[in-house]
Formats: sequence, structure tokens, C-alpha cells
Amino acid sequence: MTGYLGAWGEASAERVIERSRFLGYCARTAGEDEARAFLERVRRAHPAATHVAYGYIADADGNLQRFSDAGEPQGTAGLPILGVLKAQKLFETAIAVVRYFGGIKLGAGGLTRAYAGIAADAAAAAEKRCFEPCTELTVSVGYSEVTALLRFLDARGAEVREKTFAEGARITVAVREAEAADFESALFSLLSGRASCVRGDAFIYPFPVKK
Repeated sequence: MTGYLGAWGEASAERVIERSRFLGYCARTAGEDEARAFLERVRRAHPAATHVAYGYIADADGNLQRFSDAGEPQGTAGLPILGVLKAQKLFETAIAVVRYFGGIKLGAGGLTRAYAGIAADAAAAAEKRCFEPCTELTVSVGYSEVTALLRFLDARGAEVREKTFAEGARITVAVREAEAADFESALFSLLSGRASCVRGDAFIYPFPVKK
């Protein structure tokens, strides 16, 4: 499996267009149950809203896609929202857009632009993570090598998951699976063999996306 991009946590954005108030909400939703729960929270937070349209891709493969115009003219709300997720290649992510009607009709084109725009704003506001197959490595070194090790980990983009200091230092990190062998080789070369490295579980890890 290769990596995929997704929202991390939740984010929001707001626009007022021709007196209609649009609020966009973007959230990580791993699975349809999480997507439905997120949408229900948004609806409960806005019981007086005229419309709560949405789009989501709730899996890592892009097969579980849903959208709703929520009473807006067909194709003017849910589909543009889903289009934002597809364009930005965001998986396990949902976007809901709340509209409070301001009395001025926007027309089909105006609605499409409004929903796509606020959905894009909400997606832009969300933190992104790259979910990649990784290997857990536990590195043990003496205290004299700790500074060099930490610099090495930072340069390599390894995510530190746990640190233990006793007779020596033991640091557990998540390393991209494809880079694990080279990581170990470079580490032993750097520290001239003054380190031990034990492989642990393999799993999908949400690596931060550098801006």
C-alpha cells in the first residue's frame, strides 16, 4: 500500500455571499460511521440552518464516496464539495457546508461556486497528514550518542513515539517502511556501530505534512 493524504482533526471556515452565510467544516472521518457522526454533530450545532450539504470520502482507497445537496438544486452543493476532496486527493475526510439563506437567490452557477469555495476554504484550514506504511524501530544508545541520534532522527523525518532513559537511552520511532533498511544502515554508519536497533510492528502512521 502506498501513502494517502487526509485531514487531521477538524477545521472550519466562513463566507458571506449575497447575504447568505456559509460555514464550512472539514474533519478526518475514517469510515462511514465516523463520517455520519461528524455530519450529525454539524446538524445539531446548526438546527436553524437552511441547508447542510456535504461530501465525504470515508476510506483510504476512494471507493466509499457520498454527497448530498440537502435540498439545494441538484448538483449545486454536494457534488462541488465532493469535487474539492477529489481535487485535493483527501481520503478519510468529510466536508459539511452549512447555509443560512439571506434572501437573495444565487442561481445554479452561483451556488456551485459558493459551495465549492467554502469547501475549499475549510479544506485549506485543516491540518493534513500523510498516512504511510511504516515500521516501528527501537534504537538503544549510550548517553554520549543521544545528541547525535536526535539530530539524525530529525534530519530523517522519523517520528519519535517514546523515549526511555535508564542505563542508556532507548528511543522508539516510526520510520517509513520503504526507508527502514537505509535508516538502519545510515544510523549504524553514523554511530560506528554504537547503537542497537530492534524492529517492531508495521502499521499505517500519520506523518505530518510539511508546509
